[in-house]
Amino acid sequence: MKSLHGLVVIAFLAGTFLSCSASKENKVETPTPPAQQVVVPLFNKDSAYAFVKYQVDLGPRVPSTPPHAEAGDWMVEKLASYGAKVQEQTFEATSFDGVKMYLRNIIATFDPEKSKRILLGAHWDTRPFADKDDERKDEAIDGANDGASGVGVLLEVARILSTNPKPGIGIDIIFFDGEDWGNDVSFQKPVPLRDGWESWWCMGSQYWGKNPHQPNYSAYYGILLDMVGGKDAKFFVEGYSKQFAPSIVDKVWDTASQLGYSNYFIRRDGGAITDDHYFVNKYRNIPMIDIIPTDPIDNSFGAFHHTHDDNMDLISKETLHAVGQTVLHVIYNEEVPLAN
Repeated sequence: MKSLHGLVVIAFLAGTFLSCSASKENKVETPTPPAQQVVVPLFNKDSAYAFVKYQVDLGPRVPSTPPHAEAGDWMVEKLASYGAKVQEQTFEATSFDGVKMYLRNIIATFDPEKSKRILLGAHWDTRPFADKDDERKDEAIDGANDGASGVGVLLEVARILSTNPKPGIGIDIIFFDGEDWGNDVSFQKPVPLRDGWESWWCMGSQYWGKNPHQPNYSAYYGILLDMVGGKDAKFFVEGYSKQFAPSIVDKVWDTASQLGYSNYFIRRDGGAITDDHYFVNKYRNIPMIDIIPTDPIDNSFGAFHHTHDDNMDLISKETLHAVGQTVLHVIYNEEVPLAN
C-alpha cells in the first residue's frame, strides 16, 4: 500500500506539474501598472514677490482711486493672459464714514467644464488710513502684506496653471474688493450698519456670497489667503476655519508639515476672524478656511497691521513660497472624481 500510495502521489504530482506548466504557457502575464505619482509644479517665489511689488508700486489700492482702478485692470489682464475665463462683478457701497465706493470682485475660472471645483481667494484693496500708526494716520497704507501678498501668491498659482499640466479639477480664483475699509471700533466710533450689510468689513465677499458670479455656484472647499507674505509669519488655526471646515484645516496643515513648513503653519488654535471666508461659508455654504497670521494670546495680526510698516520691507520670499507651495500641493493632490 505504501508503494501504491507513493506511485499515486508521484503520478498526481506529475499531472499537477504538467497542468501548471501548460497553464503558465497559455497564460498572458499582465504587469501591474505602478501607482501614478502626482507631479506638483514648483512655486516661484521670485515671481510671486514681483507680483506683490508691482501692486505696491502702483500705490495704495484704495477703492475709487486711480491706483485701485489700474491694479484691477492689471489683474484682469494677467488672469486672462493665463488662459482663465475672467469675470468682473461691479457694485457700489457706502463706507462706514460715508464715502461712496465703486467696487469690483474679479473672478478667474480654470477648466470650467470640471464638476469638482476648489475656490482660492484673497482681497486686493488696501486700507485708506493708517489708524494704528503713530504718524500720518490719515494717509493710506501700502498694503504690501494686507492685500498684495495674497494676490501675489494666487497670481503665481494662476501662472503655474497656465504653464503646467492642470490638477484634474476645476480651480476658481476670486479677488474680493472692499474688504479693508471697515469700522475698527477699537480706534473709531462705532457706526450702525445700514443698507443690508452685516459688517463694514468684507463687502466684496458679502456681495458675492449673496450674488455669486454663476447661479448656484458651489465648490468642494475653499482656501482664503490674507497677509501671507510677512517675515517669520505664524499661521495659527483660525477659529471660523476650525468651526466650518476642520477637515480642510487638517488637509492644509498636514500638507505644510509634510513639506517642512510647520514653522509657519502652527497647530494651535488662534482667534476667530471676521474675514472673507466667513461670508463664503455663511452665504454659499462652502467650507472655506483662512490662512492668516494671528497671535493667539491677544488675537492681533502683528505690529505692522494698518500702519505704514506694511510695506515691501515686511515681505519675505520664503513666506510666500511656503504658502504658495502648500496650496499647490493641496490642489494637485486633490482626488479627481471618475466623472468630472
